Amino acid sequence: MLRLLILSVFTTYMLSAQAAPNVLVILADDLGYGDLSVQGAKDLRSPHLDRLAAEGMRFDNAYANCPVCSPTRAALLTGRYQEYVGVPGVIRTRPEDSWGWLSPDKDLIPVPLKKAGYHTAIIGKWHLGLEEPNTPIGRGFDFFHGFLGDMMDDYYHHKRQGFDYMYRNRKLIHPKGHATDLFTDWAVDYIKGRADEKKPFFLYLAYNAPHTPIQPPEDWHQKVLKREKGIDPKRAKLVALIEHMDHGIGKVLAALKDSGQEDETLIIFTSDNGGQLNVGANNGELRDGKQSMYEGGLRVPFFAKWPGHIKAGTRTEHITMSMDIFATALEVAGAPLSEDLDGKTFLPTLLGKGQPQYQRDLHFTRREGNHRFQGKTIDAVIRGDWKLLQNSPFEPYELYNLKNDPKETKEMSKKAPKIFKELSAAMRAQIQRGGQVPWQKPEGSNQ
Repeated sequence: MLRLLILSVFTTYMLSAQAAPNVLVILADDLGYGDLSVQGAKDLRSPHLDRLAAEGMRFDNAYANCPVCSPTRAALLTGRYQEYVGVPGVIRTRPEDSWGWLSPDKDLIPVPLKKAGYHTAIIGKWHLGLEEPNTPIGRGFDFFHGFLGDMMDDYYHHKRQGFDYMYRNRKLIHPKGHATDLFTDWAVDYIKGRADEKKPFFLYLAYNAPHTPIQPPEDWHQKVLKREKGIDPKRAKLVALIEHMDHGIGKVLAALKDSGQEDETLIIFTSDNGGQLNVGANNGELRDGKQSMYEGGLRVPFFAKWPGHIKAGTRTEHITMSMDIFATALEVAGAPLSEDLDGKTFLPTLLGKGQPQYQRDLHFTRREGNHRFQGKTIDAVIRGDWKLLQNSPFEPYELYNLKNDPKETKEMSKKAPKIFKELSAAMRAQIQRGGQVPWQKPEGSNQ
């Protein structure tokens, strides 16, 4: 603990002697652990993200906070476990099928960053509320250009269940074009517009690709079909949607370079959860995918680049979660870290300082409706090599040793009863702590 404290103080001192960098966080939506060529995909080409990984650091043990969208986004933007900020499940248009309400008294990342002198923006998918105050501008961002909802029913028409959710700040807009192209172009415009500004920026670029519907531009689809002979038709569309997103990210990265801001920008790329198997996703050798508490639902690609600070071509086994991005961004910015954060900085790892692994349990929770969940939660906890999970609220807990059994094939609860008892107690305590925070909007509330 003392070593970590000294390391953090030294890192903060060294960074404070330099101008605070821009921070660009790029979040893909439902990108599988194995769905980039740098992550092992053989039928997919992702040159821009491959180059981002090659020019920076690749995390081999990165976890999303949840196997579905809203909770991970809430964790990333608050630095807290999602249930502690009222978002244990997916926020949706219909109240009867919405399982979260972002707590109005919890600060999101733009609040401390603006105090540290940053201009803050979100472009793309929000998914943390559909009305004030739980909109990006209402929760502290200086600029918003994107989509409030959970998913689009069509990448070109941008509606969700008949509602329009595209906004520029607080103004409803009706742009034309594929959503991936729109978010890319808006991000490029924002980056170029900040080139001559004195304030550093924090940009959260949240694509909705490759979330369903799997709807790539047709020319990208045909390109994949022509190149990958015999590819499964369903897989071909997903590959095309991912490659199209990678192309857009390439434009964003080029905008940083062309505007002279590349060297002064920390870039972090990851996904909000694992890939959705029934649309053709590839989660490598990990078990299962999106919606699941097995590794395929939680493990995600994760890269970081910061020229002159992160050594190119490095990889790390350091374990990180989505909520750790919050603490890391604040430390980079020179902003103080509040004591109630659950996320932990990984900045020393980025800087090659040999950061010890935090001695902490990693908790995961998801609340959901429908007949499969009935409003109950599924949960997991990782402690060291051991993982306890319940992947259905109506099935027993399962225990796995991830070191010996990374594919989660050998259930160990009967063979390791002491570990099972300890982790189940830790899970119950986490459920109790999360249960203290309301996750439904109170009736009659104006907040």
